[in-house]
Amino acid sequence: MSNFVNLDIFSNYQKYIDNEQEVRENIRIVVREIEHLSKEAQIKLQIIHSDLSQISAACGLARKQVELCAQKYQKLAELVPAGQYYRYSDHWTYITQRLIFIIALVILPGGGLLGHPRNSGRNAGIQSEGFHLDVEDYLLGILQLASELSRFATNSVTQGDYERPLNISHFIGDLNTGFRLLNLKNDGLRKRFDALKYDVKKIEEVVYDVSIRGLSSKEKDQQEEPAAPAIE
Repeated sequence: MSNFVNLDIFSNYQKYIDNEQEVRENIRIVVREIEHLSKEAQIKLQIIHSDLSQISAACGLARKQVELCAQKYQKLAELVPAGQYYRYSDHWTYITQRLIFIIALVILPGGGLLGHPRNSGRNAGIQSEGFHLDVEDYLLGILQLASELSRFATNSVTQGDYERPLNISHFIGDLNTGFRLLNLKNDGLRKRFDALKYDVKKIEEVVYDVSIRGLSSKEKDQQEEPAAPAIE
């Protein structure tokens, strides 16, 4: 009696499933390596909250970890089949957001500027054709930066640096203005942006305390400037 179902079809399905599982497992291995490196970078950066003199050294160490992550991302790009980026991207979405946050945190304390997504992607090793940095991942990573900077502003004052919170306040203010230009829908990015107002408020409170106590040299200079003569 002949079979009513071609069993070879199921053999081909099994080969497809096995290949799919192998690809995903290889991707998971590399992603775990990136997670480990990014955690080390983040740990090294925590010193900035307790010792401002270590900022340069901490950023240098974190930058080395980011360079190692870039190598892993290049390896990751080789594992993803051509044209199937979004099929597997859920594996590295969160870690990419964290890495963007780390890259920005390494740049800003030294007086740098927030980079273009293309440059951030290049720093993270995400620059291969077809394997790219999603704008949403970039924006979510930058929003993580806002929360860290609000904490950094408070700890800077604790360590006697009264100018840094003013600079952070200006940056967060510009960031808030930039995000308000976007027409965000009711999704994860929108919800995370809504939390930005709490970071803005926290930093404004720190700046207010510094200003009202006359601790900032900028505030002192403004107070000491002679008043402009009245126009008769």
